[in-house]
Amino acid sequence: MGWHKQEIRLARKVLLRKIGNREEDRIMPAKKAASSGRGKVEKVMREYQEGSLKSGGKKPVRSRKQAVAIALSEARQSGARIPRKKGS
Repeated sequence: MGWHKQEIRLARKVLLRKIGNREEDRIMPAKKAASSGRGKVEKVMREYQEGSLKSGGKKPVRSRKQAVAIALSEARQSGARIPRKKGS
């Protein structure tokens, strides 16, 4: 299995974990909510793997965690129902 597939699986797992059980699940099931953002997450993680993902600057993103954060953020912007990270 390629390393990039592991990254995509991790991003999917994070996406599904963040959706979880909510009141809104009655309106839009978690699977449907996840599928709407899944394509965006895969695209961004592929960019990260290729080294073309940038976070506002000229340098490519090096951190896997930062890449996942960017992927979730872009999925939210495209309309996927992904809750914000709870502050500590």
